Amino acid sequence: MQQKFPLKNKFPTSSRIIYGCMGLGGGWDNNPVTPENLKLTHEVVETALSVGINFFDHADIYTFGKAEETFSQLFKTDSTLREKIILQSKCCIRFADDKEVGRYDASKDYIIKSVEGSLKRLGTEYLDILLLHRPDPLMEPDEIALAFEKLKKEGKVQNFGVSNMHQGQLALLTRSLPYPLLVNQLEMSLAKHDWVDIGTTFNDCQSRQLRFIGETIEYCRMNEIQLQAWGALANGLYTGAALCNETLDEKDHENVLNTKALLTKLAEKYAVYADAILIAWLLRHPAGIQPIIGTTNLSRIKSVTQALRIELSREDWYALYVTARGHRLP
Repeated sequence: MQQKFPLKNKFPTSSRIIYGCMGLGGGWDNNPVTPENLKLTHEVVETALSVGINFFDHADIYTFGKAEETFSQLFKTDSTLREKIILQSKCCIRFADDKEVGRYDASKDYIIKSVEGSLKRLGTEYLDILLLHRPDPLMEPDEIALAFEKLKKEGKVQNFGVSNMHQGQLALLTRSLPYPLLVNQLEMSLAKHDWVDIGTTFNDCQSRQLRFIGETIEYCRMNEIQLQAWGALANGLYTGAALCNETLDEKDHENVLNTKALLTKLAEKYAVYADAILIAWLLRHPAGIQPIIGTTNLSRIKSVTQALRIELSREDWYALYVTARGHRLP
């Protein structure tokens, strides 16, 4: 089945899987980047490229900017690397400090300042894509449009998108922006499946338990806005990391165990690793989702790309979905 993949229209060589750089650069502290941090980034990028992943997702806040810094060292080492990859970064989240609370800032001046900071840390003259990281309740679409126009005119950003925004916010922004929104990055995984539930439980009492999502997935599909899935590997929930998580109640713990068992069974059936099944579940959806992986385990980076060579059957896709939900569909 051929799925629509909007980014292919703009970036014909874009990999279907994205590498998320949040785990690079060391800790979330003010310690400087170390040779070990640089070595890890080099190994991660080299491994990703070796299996066809050429799209790298950053944010100005990742490890307090150090994740971006590590890439500038790679570009110095290999002057041809920048043109081989697609580079995306995000802005708008501001951390709390001694004077201010943690907040979002989509003001014109802050967007421009953030992008210039990212470019300096990355050691590049442009971003392929800039995303607004979170929806700022005080955002003014006309002001954002001015920021985008300036960044585009100066050659600092080629394309624009958003992250964690619903249909109404997308429509509001689109009305004022001079350029189309290319991307909407949302948390989507087998564990975080409310974006599916909002459709399957519409007109049923189960939908009352959902936070509002509306028609966001459909809106993106109709307007050729590429959906990117952060947290695509479910943060290790089905690969052992959460089995000792004290925040899981008995029912949730049972769901995790059942889903993990089914993943193991399907991994054997399709002759791939379980992580690849998690990615394949997202790829099977007709929205053409682009999963983001953030693991720094080199073997795991390689194993997830096995998802690209399989297609889950309709029956297996639903088996995973219903098992992860923990109760039957309406």
